[in-house]
Amino acid sequence: MIGKKNIAFGFIYLVFTAALGLVMVDKYESFGAAAQEKQASVGRLQALQGNDFEEELEPLSAIQIAKANTVGILGLNKLNNTEAEIDAIKGGPHAHGNLEAVLNIIAGLTLCFIAAATWLKQLISWLFIVGAVMHSGMLYLRTVFELPIASTLLDTGIGPFSILIGLFLIGVVSIKNFSNKVVQD
Repeated sequence: MIGKKNIAFGFIYLVFTAALGLVMVDKYESFGAAAQEKQASVGRLQALQGNDFEEELEPLSAIQIAKANTVGILGLNKLNNTEAEIDAIKGGPHAHGNLEAVLNIIAGLTLCFIAAATWLKQLISWLFIVGAVMHSGMLYLRTVFELPIASTLLDTGIGPFSILIGLFLIGVVSIKNFSNKVVQD
């Protein structure tokens, strides 16, 4: 059964990409601290603005206001940077990896019911695996391990293109060659 490797790959790959959820949860601790820091500094600015830039009934100098603004801006920036790290994982390797793992499982199961030339089924099978590795796999390596080569390989577009071609081919082949029972290759 040609699709067997896609099913096995899909489930194993799903473990790795779903595990990124734990990495994100771990980063939310930093996010919470940054949110508190931002709230304290921006809260102070709001209070100053509401009190006509007086603190303890004393007007603040321009330099004191500028310093309070700087602390507020840096607090906002730290929160945005922390959130961007989480979003980079969530919107990249986690979401795409989970999708591409499930696509491999579905493609593998579908290939088990297609009566077509072995070379064509092998091509479709490998397109899905290569597509996942070259797309979400490179997103994973770039985002989690910060490997520069991953960005270079990701920029080739091989991953998404392979998946799209695989989807198109499996769709076309399914029209005429889908069987109601498992096909022996």
